[in-house]
Amino acid sequence: MADTNVARIRPTDDKSFRLAPHNVEAEQALLGAILVNNEAFYRVSDFLFPEHFYEPVHREIYEVAGKIIRAGKKADPITVKTYLPDQLLPDITMQQYLARLAAEATTVINAPDYGQSIYDLAIRRTLIQIGEGMTSTAYDADVEMTAPKQIEEAEKQLFDLAEKGQYNGGFQPFNEALRDAITMASEAYQRDGTLSGTSTGLADLDRMMGGLQKSDLIILAGRPGSGKTSLGTNIAFHVARTWKGETTPDGHRKTVDGGQVGFFSLEMSAEQLATRILSEQSEISSSDIRRGNIHESQFSRLVDVSNMMSTIPLYIDDTGGLSISQLTARARRLKRQKGLDLIVIDYIQLLSGSSRKANENRVQELTEITTTLKALAKELEVPIIGLAQLSRAVEQRDDKHPQLADLRDSGSIEQDADVVLFIYREEYYLKNKEPKEGTPEHLTWQGEMEKVHGRAEVIIGKQRHGPTGTVQLSFEAQFTRFGNLARDSYLPERME
Repeated sequence: MADTNVARIRPTDDKSFRLAPHNVEAEQALLGAILVNNEAFYRVSDFLFPEHFYEPVHREIYEVAGKIIRAGKKADPITVKTYLPDQLLPDITMQQYLARLAAEATTVINAPDYGQSIYDLAIRRTLIQIGEGMTSTAYDADVEMTAPKQIEEAEKQLFDLAEKGQYNGGFQPFNEALRDAITMASEAYQRDGTLSGTSTGLADLDRMMGGLQKSDLIILAGRPGSGKTSLGTNIAFHVARTWKGETTPDGHRKTVDGGQVGFFSLEMSAEQLATRILSEQSEISSSDIRRGNIHESQFSRLVDVSNMMSTIPLYIDDTGGLSISQLTARARRLKRQKGLDLIVIDYIQLLSGSSRKANENRVQELTEITTTLKALAKELEVPIIGLAQLSRAVEQRDDKHPQLADLRDSGSIEQDADVVLFIYREEYYLKNKEPKEGTPEHLTWQGEMEKVHGRAEVIIGKQRHGPTGTVQLSFEAQFTRFGNLARDSYLPERME
């Protein structure tokens, strides 16, 4: 069939250029299988889309057949031809071509192999386009398109191609967005209807936020020493520890529960971060671990915990002074090579922007950083938790509870963030106000300390798709660990 028809659909006599990789016979065999047995469509529809076909007419046939099948109707040469042009070539009608496809169809068993072949060839064609674009840009680049920028752009295109099989953006039909929303609701329903996102491991916080949502930029802010690094680390470790995955039909790894985590630690070394997590999980204080002040049973517990920790998908980058462009490139690379479901950055004020923005002023630089982080969250389809320092304005007030205005350096943090969380520990402030021992004030102070000891508040100051309010957590300082409190400790919610 290929000899009599394909050459007439697309002449190939001109040898002055190289044809892009393609296999029209495989396309015909797959389409024939679908027209004979619609079950073949479901074996490839997870990863094969109309744009992956080389022949334009095959794209149309596949798209029409898919719409008919998804509508619960039978797609065969008779029903499909209704939605296609009558004439294919001057002496071949569309009905004749569809009938030949069906007559010479392969079995449904071979459909996934043919579908994978078509998909792989489409990826190769796109790779050629990216390569040609890189070459053209490298020859004709203007002053602003520096070599590092070209590398970042090429890496972004390759990432998009590796993740989604295509690298061009643009409009999408509303029904596709609607399908994604229904899929999200279905996944939440399958998790007992409680979470639409990834669990933080803190039930009270999950209840307010519905988990960590894909594509969200979440700012976790606090004063130095308030415990923001501890909370970020606790969440990152829980997500990585509960990770479960499965392989999809196109060979990608899909996360079913938990997630693979990339942790950018700009302040602490990887070893310090690991010691914190080791302390939290083994319930041995980090200072005792560092000094070796442990007995034999504690050491065996450390070994057991470290063996468990070594298997979880938590990746730490402790490079200091990272620029926002370096961070985005490394995040894309991690997602492409290992997989990525959550990014944690400790902390965003330690990132640098482009040199041009830095030369203007710090506010402009931080605006570039937060805007890029939000764009990265959407591109990678993962939540990003960015830790942030609060300004000293908190210390000047009698009421030390943080507010949105306390975010340091730029209003862009509040503007670009989908969620803003503040950590507040009354114990942190009371501890520094101890009166002289033996005085009545000291007794009062002791009573207040007992009330707030081991407690922390996470204040949801902003949330685009949920309520604001306060969640009470427990905090064990010696293990740098946050946990849940009993349900009656909630403070009232308030809806925006």
